[in-house]
Amino acid sequence: MFVRDYMARAPISIPADTPVFKALSIMKNNKIRHLPVVSKKGKLLGMVTEKSLFYLAPSPATSLSIFEINSLMADIKVAEALREIPPVTSDTTLEEAALHMREQKTNGIPVVDNGELVGLITESDIFGALAMLFGYGNPGIRMVVGAKDSLGLIADITRIIKDFDIDIHSIVTIPKDDLKTDVVLRLNITDPSTLVEALESNGYVVSNIMV
Repeated sequence: MFVRDYMARAPISIPADTPVFKALSIMKNNKIRHLPVVSKKGKLLGMVTEKSLFYLAPSPATSLSIFEINSLMADIKVAEALREIPPVTSDTTLEEAALHMREQKTNGIPVVDNGELVGLITESDIFGALAMLFGYGNPGIRMVVGAKDSLGLIADITRIIKDFDIDIHSIVTIPKDDLKTDVVLRLNITDPSTLVEALESNGYVVSNIMV
């Protein structure tokens, strides 16, 4: 799973001298919360977020009039809220991008290939990819099968499922600290009772079943 498959391509970008009000208007009109900031030659300088731009606004307790606030904000440029965030490339894996977000304490990262801004990847994109990975929205049921981590574990579980002629929409393994593994399956069935019986008779523990 790579960034290129889930990023927003050709994201809207703005120059550093863009007034804050204009940047906020662009975000509102396009229903986005991040804007990459580029130089006149198109080189990525950093990024601003809706939250960082709001921090530049005067406090609600200010004694300034609306006219004075508007005049003040018209002179403030997004360069004052600019944050340099090391970009990722389109070939970066989603897990690397997620770790990068956590380390940088951000919920969005620009994507740069060969010095050119080509996309933007956000937490929402990664959450969507995870939902797809776990088969959310597909028909059938979600089943969690617990077992001791061992060679051939997946092959054995899928063999049992195959004996029932059941389609597997997705399969994800989640290692546990006690040398055990949870195998999360999305299966195209409505009644899993006979499959559960077969799995448990082979030593597996079915701990969770959800539609």
